[in-house]
Amino acid sequence: MSRKKKLMSPLSILMLVIVLAALATWLIPSGRYDRLSYTGGANFTYNGPAGDAALPFTQQTLDSLKINIPLANFESGSIKKPVSVPGSYKKMPSSKQGFIKVLQAPIKGIYDSIDIILFILVIGGFMQVFNESGAMIEGVKALSSSMKGNESWIIIILTFLFALGGASYGMAEEGFVFYPILIPIFLAAGYDLLVPVAVIFGGTQIGTLASFTNPFATIIASNAAGVSWADGLTERLIMFVLTTGIFIWYTVRYAQKVKKDPTKSFLYGFNDDAVMNAIPLHSNDHHKLSTRNKLLLLLFFATFAVMIYGVVKEEWWLLEMSALFLGAAILLAIITRLNESLFMEQFIKGAEGLLSVAFIIGVARGVSIVLNDGNISDTIIYNAANLTSSMPPALFIVMMLVMYLLFTLFISSSSGMAVLTMPIMGSLAIMVNVPGREIVNAYLFGMGIMGFIAPTGLILPALAISHGNIKAWLKFIYPLIIILFAVCAACLVIGIYLK
Repeated sequence: MSRKKKLMSPLSILMLVIVLAALATWLIPSGRYDRLSYTGGANFTYNGPAGDAALPFTQQTLDSLKINIPLANFESGSIKKPVSVPGSYKKMPSSKQGFIKVLQAPIKGIYDSIDIILFILVIGGFMQVFNESGAMIEGVKALSSSMKGNESWIIIILTFLFALGGASYGMAEEGFVFYPILIPIFLAAGYDLLVPVAVIFGGTQIGTLASFTNPFATIIASNAAGVSWADGLTERLIMFVLTTGIFIWYTVRYAQKVKKDPTKSFLYGFNDDAVMNAIPLHSNDHHKLSTRNKLLLLLFFATFAVMIYGVVKEEWWLLEMSALFLGAAILLAIITRLNESLFMEQFIKGAEGLLSVAFIIGVARGVSIVLNDGNISDTIIYNAANLTSSMPPALFIVMMLVMYLLFTLFISSSSGMAVLTMPIMGSLAIMVNVPGREIVNAYLFGMGIMGFIAPTGLILPALAISHGNIKAWLKFIYPLIIILFAVCAACLVIGIYLK
């Protein structure tokens, strides 16, 4: 009798979250902060209840609105999105989201996420074309043979590299390209399907938690709070080493336990096929790669090297990365002499394999759309600010960590959260004598911790592409979340007393 248990699919979970978000718009009053934006010229654009108004593009304007952001941050383009104006919150007529809005939300989410959806589909096509060459299987066999007895180093090295990517330039969605490569490697090493999720998704997420130069989080949040991103850099570097070390230790410990006894896997009883696939595939024979496969693997990894260079040095994003992988797929087809019909067949087959992942990303965006259309996001921020405004510094900064944990559930964009909350929370920090850098750190730590489980983030797509499930992941990750919360809270409390 099979012990395999059926759980809700990621898409069903997200639709349930959309329904709950819509229900919240019936329970939480609507409200909104005024917004200030700058798109060039001699004036700011002030958006309030009466519509748009032009205000002089001067530091005096910012000071009069109690926005603690230097004018230069707007002028340089560091602040591109509209920022919330402290003290401007006003109640609005209720914008309850009903049945039709719930049905429209995932569609709107897919519209808003079309760039990353196409990126995911192109990756699927690229990977299938490469897999058709057989070089991937041969490469995995060779790596498994050469790494026999040292499999833990694969986890240590790769997790550190993914964490470095998350901390330095905000690596997140780019990690999806590595699942088809690393899943067979980890299975061949005797691990289960949670290990590649921990290494790839978990690695980038732990890096996000202690971001030191991430332009989409650390830098934009610091600019929005009116502090230098370098203020607190040493603290974040220490936290990066500490939290990444804890995460690697935790993951290696779990992986070794599963390798020794597959029944210890959190997938055991939920995905028996995955546990069986974790049986080591090592051979006693040393496996050698042919020259052809070496060249194909070189091209394969060169594609990823170009992607990383483009993102870091040339400011590439999803359009450029999608074009890169499409071009690489065509080049692979030419080298392996795939005819046109077989190439298209394999490319479409690969895209089909990641279609569910692409839909999950789009539907997750629908949650934020419901909350924003219901005008309750600002209400939640407003009440959080009022709750913490009279607290002593140590309690205030810990509560900021808790607040950002909660904010991450309904604001999935790191840059969006920064410009919405930092002007408000930055002003509060001044009132309670907390350094601005610690507000930025609370934002990073809270967003980083909750990102491990937030359904509106990348965990559900990561589990879908790796054939894991959310219940097994929660069993794996919740002890680590408790550890990370304690470490981050202690760091924040210590930080407010450092000069």
